[in-house]
Amino acid sequence: MEAVHAIVADRPQAGAAWLEELLARVASLDRFAKRGRVVPEIAKPNYRQVFHYPYRVIYRVDATRVVILAIRHGRRAWDPAEVPSGA
Repeated sequence: MEAVHAIVADRPQAGAAWLEELLARVASLDRFAKRGRVVPEIAKPNYRQVFHYPYRVIYRVDATRVVILAIRHGRRAWDPAEVPSGA
């Protein structure tokens, strides 16, 4: 992921810490899948997002699993092709 590479290039320990925090946040979705907000661009209750500044982790909650669809910078313009919504 380009964010980690950029952080690691300047501050290796900070990049490693950022990645560990991101992975912990994503892992917690296994138990608390609906804690994220509904993705406004999709507006379906099973498409959610959590933030790990400055990134959005966009995921889908299925009956038996959580599927990570995208990790994208929060300032990037929305591209519907980037996150399949099944619409």
